Amino acid sequence: MESFSFQTTRSVLAEVGATSKIGELLSARGCRKAAFITDAMILKLGLADAALDGFRRAGLDVWTFSDVQPDPPEAMILDAAAQARAEQVDCVVSVGGGSSLDTAKLIAVLLNTDQQLTDMYGVNLVRDERLPLILAPTTAGTGSEVTPISIVTTGTSEKKGVVAPQLLPDFAILDAELTVGLPAAVTAATGIDAMVHAIEAFTSKRLKNVVSDCLAKQALELLGTNIRAACFTPQDRDARGEMLLGSMLAGMAFANAPVAAVHALAYPLGGHFHVPHGLSNALVLPYVLEFNMPAAEAMYAELAPIIFPELAGKSQARRAEGLVEGFLKLGPDLGMQSRLTEVGVSHNNLPMLAEDALKQERLLINNPREMTYEAAHDIYSKAL
Repeated sequence: MESFSFQTTRSVLAEVGATSKIGELLSARGCRKAAFITDAMILKLGLADAALDGFRRAGLDVWTFSDVQPDPPEAMILDAAAQARAEQVDCVVSVGGGSSLDTAKLIAVLLNTDQQLTDMYGVNLVRDERLPLILAPTTAGTGSEVTPISIVTTGTSEKKGVVAPQLLPDFAILDAELTVGLPAAVTAATGIDAMVHAIEAFTSKRLKNVVSDCLAKQALELLGTNIRAACFTPQDRDARGEMLLGSMLAGMAFANAPVAAVHALAYPLGGHFHVPHGLSNALVLPYVLEFNMPAAEAMYAELAPIIFPELAGKSQARRAEGLVEGFLKLGPDLGMQSRLTEVGVSHNNLPMLAEDALKQERLLINNPREMTYEAAHDIYSKAL
């Protein structure tokens, strides 16, 4: 048997309405005051109400931080951690998108250490344990509730990652109620983001294993089967629940078999042009798949019929080509932007983007084919 290791979140609760149980889960652990990390829109939409009501029923005090920004800036995270420390919280909860969940992970660590955030950037550099942590995603995309990763925007545009097992929460809460009514554009972008996680985990050059492979394929089946219903019938709780499950399984896969060039080329789009992460991935995905084809054709051919069943029975080459073609069509079919020019990118920006993509060495070492500046520039050019 091939040697491998596998880590994931300790417990998962998948249940409609499960958010209301977070308070009692924390109370059972002896917690008395929770830091509740979210963004203003989650509060406005009432998506935090069930969790906050549950805290009150369980007798927990709550301090709320609702100023989470997309692509979490380092300064915001440090400010939130300082406020939470002054509030003397003893546990951390987040109900929100990937940015809120990533912020909550780092706050849970920072509150229990004197280590500086700047000393945590990289892999396995977090020194101490964290406070109790529960995460409930409001989008089916990032898989952050089951990954040991937080992405931080440092300076004005550069993104860095903290990767450490301490960032895995005690509980991941999958509550389909939190995603009902999510706009189609967000549902589509986050759904394709989750697909990218599964595809890149399955083709990862490093740490790919039998468990991550099984999770990636099951994730793609759930996501591919349900993404259209979730986008076009936003009240479909079954489809929403299956998307959440698919996103989580993809998260478990890429937390162990890391993502690669799609994410490396997507990060500069978020950093410089503030393109949402899921959309950034979707915009470059077909062209990275095309670039990787010489090294990954057999693996792409294996995955293609799972997402696009009409490719079943075709030759290996045709199935692999069909995967690229399928993703070229899927985004526009779901109403997404499909060209970099639509998000403000011009030819003049391509050298800067390619240079920044090559800085993502943590990701590029996982790509099945070696990425170069020229190749990155060409991919961006094709995506224009």
